[in-house]
Amino acid sequence: MTIRNAIRDHGQRYRPRMVCLKKAEKVLLEMQDPRTGVKSQPQRLVITTIPHAITGEDIIAWLADRFQVDPQEARSFGSMLVALGYIYPLQDHKRLVIKPDASLYRFQTPYFWPTQQWPVEDTDYAIYLAKRNIRKKGILELHEQEQYNRLHKWMNHKWDFIVMQAKEQYRAAKERKKPDRVVFECQERAYWVVHRPPPGTVSGMDYGLERRIDPNADEVTGEALRDPYEHNSSQSALVSQRSVVHVVSGRRFKYLADFDDFLPGFNSVDVPTKMRVERWTFSFGELLSDPIGRDGFRLFLKKEFSSENLAFWESCEDLKWGAAATMKEKAQQIYKTFLARGAPRWINIDGKTMEITVSGLRHPHRYVLDAAQTHIYMLMKKDKYGRYIKSPVFKDTMKKAIAPEEHKFTNRRPSLSPIILRQQEEEQRAKMAASAPVDITQVMSKLSQQGKEGKEVPPRRPSK
Repeated sequence: MTIRNAIRDHGQRYRPRMVCLKKAEKVLLEMQDPRTGVKSQPQRLVITTIPHAITGEDIIAWLADRFQVDPQEARSFGSMLVALGYIYPLQDHKRLVIKPDASLYRFQTPYFWPTQQWPVEDTDYAIYLAKRNIRKKGILELHEQEQYNRLHKWMNHKWDFIVMQAKEQYRAAKERKKPDRVVFECQERAYWVVHRPPPGTVSGMDYGLERRIDPNADEVTGEALRDPYEHNSSQSALVSQRSVVHVVSGRRFKYLADFDDFLPGFNSVDVPTKMRVERWTFSFGELLSDPIGRDGFRLFLKKEFSSENLAFWESCEDLKWGAAATMKEKAQQIYKTFLARGAPRWINIDGKTMEITVSGLRHPHRYVLDAAQTHIYMLMKKDKYGRYIKSPVFKDTMKKAIAPEEHKFTNRRPSLSPIILRQQEEEQRAKMAASAPVDITQVMSKLSQQGKEGKEVPPRRPSK
């Protein structure tokens, strides 16, 4: 597997669970302890002996004994570890759950742990699918074949590179011993099952819309923001601001015009740019984060008679980021509008989610509707989003989108050093002085005056 860039992913999907993932890793390290952890031993899988394999019943028994819980709760916790990619099955790869029997599992290598926050790129997934296609001689599972065809069409410009990488990795894997080769294939497959789950499987890594900031970063207080300015003069601060404005307005204007969330006033334009509309096809989160994209999606949902889903999602966002004083009233209003029996804009959610939501509304807070919001988000993402991208509404928006002309910047001369500028000024003064008319009388008077001042009085001889 090739994870080439070292940029860590700080997206929204890690926001609610980063603390949870750290705690899960501590439990996992205890489970791998040679003395007190889960007992592992070589197990035979078909004709290959897999080292350090563990069974599902051993995992459940260890968790129940360690946390003093019943087997059902221990099994739920074990299934959560499997869904997050810390433990992977050696046999049934599609079902990310712990079975209370002799099914074989292994601990995932720390390189693939979620806290590593490697970006899950489509190029890496395309290389993995191409390698599986070579290994299986063109026989892939249905969802993998669909993804393979989609990526082949989308990355046609660099597909030769992807196939070359897949062949090199396949050739390198064949040089390993068979048990090691089987283990690595299972590790890699488990990683992609977690991050690219089959249809109908809820991913443990999908937590909804991504934010524009890193929510796991330390909070910066007002004092910390004021400290840097207490040691700088107001003039230097103004010069710094002018420099930033110059760069933005000069060299980055076209970029900001296309990705126009950064400039005030651009979100209120009537016709978006083509690059802005193309961003909506990247992901469902990109569509919802753009006000114009959300308006187009709302128009499509009205034609589909399901606009209440988007309205509920927007109301939950307003509750989450709105004022604390009106939080309780907003939560009750959302319940009466979308969730209560006979609600005017009733939404369809399952009984378990409804039970969690109604229970939380007894003591409302900002995130009381997260379960219902995530459920509706996934419904729109899996059903309505794909149909919207293929709909006449989106095609009409793409057709009307404008393509701004690319600005050609002239070659600017680099600024000179202050020392060179000072030398040029002195040379200019000397040239002006040399070319100016000369008054002979003034020159002669100056020379005579300097001659008088320069004469020395001879010392007197001492008298005898």
